[in-house]
Amino acid sequence: MGVEFELKFSATKDVLSVICQAVDGKEAHYTMRTTYYDTLGKDLSARNWTLRCRRENEISVCTLKYPLEGEARGEQEVLCDKIEDAIPMLCKQSGLTELETLTAGGVVALCGAAFHRIAKTIRFQDSILELALDEGSLLGGGREIPLCEVEVELKEGNTQDARTYAAILAATYGLKPQPHSKFRRALDLAKGE
Repeated sequence: MGVEFELKFSATKDVLSVICQAVDGKEAHYTMRTTYYDTLGKDLSARNWTLRCRRENEISVCTLKYPLEGEARGEQEVLCDKIEDAIPMLCKQSGLTELETLTAGGVVALCGAAFHRIAKTIRFQDSILELALDEGSLLGGGREIPLCEVEVELKEGNTQDARTYAAILAATYGLKPQPHSKFRRALDLAKGE
């Protein structure tokens, strides 16, 4: 891991189905259950850091995301069942030594997401992209709302290729940009917003 660059779009179930059938690429299916965490004082959210544990099929992956310059984000992942056990490893990988200090008093679950992902590996120009088709629910504050979106994530290559591919996809299927992360939308739901 290291740097994440992705573009998100709102979609409908029908559009996801059409895209899935129309786009060629190596395909993988994941059942995902995500829990997002923060400190009681919301110290991580205040820094625009995202701490999560996601069950991807039978594997638990703990992730820390944090801002970098521009639109990219730092992203570190470790295979671990418990977020508390993952924090020291994420701290070491990211170089964000403040993480252990901030979370020394523990973390609490804030919100989450449960969805099915169809991921397709796409070669476009000089890059390798992942096209993720996500359908399920965002969870927060005892409520849930539907989740239906398309992500174009750069896996290898350059951001311009990802932008160009995403623009073609958006124009072809009438997709609207989704400016907020799953975490941000689930957190707003937990806050009742």
